[in-house]
Amino acid sequence: MGSPLGQPFVLGIVGPTAVGKTALALGLAEHVPLEIVSADSRAVYRWMDIGTAKPTLEERRRVPHHLIDVVDPDERYSLALYQQQALEAIQRITARGRLPVLVGGAGLYVSAICDGLVMPDVPPDAGFRQTLEERARSEGWQALLPELERVDPESARRIEPRNVRRVIRALEVFYATGRPFSAWQIPLDPPPVESLLVGLELERQALYARIDRRIDAWIADGFVDEVRGLLARGYSPGLASMSGLGYREVAQFLAGELSLEQAVTQLKGASHQYAKRQMTWFRRRPRIHWLDAASATAEEIVELLGHSRGEAQLTSSM
Repeated sequence: MGSPLGQPFVLGIVGPTAVGKTALALGLAEHVPLEIVSADSRAVYRWMDIGTAKPTLEERRRVPHHLIDVVDPDERYSLALYQQQALEAIQRITARGRLPVLVGGAGLYVSAICDGLVMPDVPPDAGFRQTLEERARSEGWQALLPELERVDPESARRIEPRNVRRVIRALEVFYATGRPFSAWQIPLDPPPVESLLVGLELERQALYARIDRRIDAWIADGFVDEVRGLLARGYSPGLASMSGLGYREVAQFLAGELSLEQAVTQLKGASHQYAKRQMTWFRRRPRIHWLDAASATAEEIVELLGHSRGEAQLTSSM
């Protein structure tokens, strides 16, 4: 399913964590032949299932999913690599005559596909990273923020402050190129795909309640054992993959630094803040069609697709 310019056509379903993006995409699959391309920066890691809210194996059998379980937790994974792999998957899905549906809440991952961001060709500098990682460990993650705010205030505003890996990468790119990391993230013209973006939103307190219920379900479903198993495999809490929401708090519990109640409370609060940042990021994109997550239906998206692509073209392409 391509555009008049020969670009693949992609539907994006975006929004904050726990808002119901995957469920809506699976519902859409009952109306439109599609395959899902994950836009989740954590779902790429193997053995990290509960805390990344990956689709279940049964859901993945129902609808093909891409960019899930791509690397081990101790392997490096970059936005540039995601962009390359996701665009390749989209081309294959399109060649099969199916609709690629980009599903996730990682704003930069969505933008890398729908805008075609130009990525800086800066290889990892192990020495630079080690120096900053040691500083973050000894002084706390807050120690790196003033420097990032000084050289790249836009990235400092966008990046989750406790995401030390991304803060270090932004500083690494600046010192390697002399340009802020945010200045490199310039959309291509034209972008590599034609896209329709649908956003799901929910009243804030309702969303927070949904997040809290999800986290309680994670704990009940064995999230602590999942993290314990990762640590037993030798995956350090200091790894980029293990620094994600949930994994760091539960690792602190397992290390005796927090009670389970404290870990869950911290995780819920941090997840609320993350959802708020996600909505701020997506709200800056004027072309997203927003739907109320409490009432959104697959039929609404089919209608939007029809308006975007033309009913005749949609029907003939499917």
